[in-house]
Amino acid sequence: MAVGRRDKAASFRGSRIVVAIVIGVLLGCVIAFLFPYGLFNPAASVQNRRIGKTNFQIASSSCESSERSKMLKSEIVSLSETNSELKKQVRDLTERLQLAEQGKDQAQKQFLVLGEQHKAGPFGTVKALRTNPTVVPDDSVNPRLAKILEKVAVRKELIVALANSNVKEMLEVWFSSIKRVGIPNYLVIALDDHIEEFCKSNDVPMYKRDPDAGIDTVGRSGGNHAVSGLKFRILREFLQLGYSVLLSDVDIIYLQNPFNHLYRDSDVESMTDGHNNMTAYGYNDVFDEPAMGWARYAHTMRIWVYNSGFFFIRPTIPSIELLDRVADRLAKQPKSWDQAVFNEELFFPSHPGYEGLHAAKRTMDFYMFMNSKVLFKTVRKDAKLKKLKPVIVHVNYHPDKLRRMKAVVEFFVNGKQDALDPYPDGSE
Repeated sequence: MAVGRRDKAASFRGSRIVVAIVIGVLLGCVIAFLFPYGLFNPAASVQNRRIGKTNFQIASSSCESSERSKMLKSEIVSLSETNSELKKQVRDLTERLQLAEQGKDQAQKQFLVLGEQHKAGPFGTVKALRTNPTVVPDDSVNPRLAKILEKVAVRKELIVALANSNVKEMLEVWFSSIKRVGIPNYLVIALDDHIEEFCKSNDVPMYKRDPDAGIDTVGRSGGNHAVSGLKFRILREFLQLGYSVLLSDVDIIYLQNPFNHLYRDSDVESMTDGHNNMTAYGYNDVFDEPAMGWARYAHTMRIWVYNSGFFFIRPTIPSIELLDRVADRLAKQPKSWDQAVFNEELFFPSHPGYEGLHAAKRTMDFYMFMNSKVLFKTVRKDAKLKKLKPVIVHVNYHPDKLRRMKAVVEFFVNGKQDALDPYPDGSE
């Protein structure tokens, strides 16, 4: 019996030892898994501290989340308010960048646009490039205007005139002559509410710009020259949209469709203030300075200015640069005459300190696109010239514009041969 009890006790002690060994092995595995670098490894301690810190940060961030959310919402509102202004700045910077790049490798750019380079041909056969490519239309510039032009323009061309209430009577004679000829593609830019309603009541295509303090103040109450200066700013959008514009003052009578008499080979095609072949198309003017002795005669080139109240302008980079140059100078020099600035920018060559405009230009036939000096000083007094039927007559040389416009209609439209007789050559 004693032997049996000893065997049982020994067996029980052996089982406990086995269990202890198994527990020890399991505990060792757990410790090895949780503490791969040992229980007393400094790196493990640092790691544990990091985990604790992270847990603390998570807890802290959850407390701050509501305040952070409020701050973000406030920032989003602020950014939304300035979004339109930022878009405008981006657009302006893009346009400036495009203009800045114009001066770089211009010949190479023209080569890329127009094709391969060529060798010069035989004597007398070489012709330079005259017509610049048009810009890529950008409807985002003014979507509302783009929709109007799509309906009004013919082959991406149209007549455009600016008008306020000061020229209402002349405007009526102007658009009546256009309707009489049957010209469909014309548009009046109404500079005040009265002209807007006047055009609507007479079934005249009209466009009124979105409010613009800089333009509206002059547009509502400005005189002829002030209003005339606005066109260089306003026309830019038309060109950016890809349309060619025949800009017209309202002191003009239309007798034929001008689009049938354009060459379209230049950036700017303008009527002239000249009154004969020399003054209209240019001549060699010899300046005499006797004190110079043998070299007393100096040859100069002269041409009378283009009329900024009637010109055809194509949507090209040089054309847009011309509008920008003139608008910029008129803004900085408000007492300047827009026609003088227009011609200086168009004709002055590059020289030290100044880069001239690289624009192609053409002078219109001064008998077909006739100014009032040509009509009253020359044409009406010549039996052969009186039989001419010009495309337009621009009463630009005389202040009594409305009376003379009506007389022009009587003479050329109604056939009243003495309708022009009561008026002097010049102004009274």
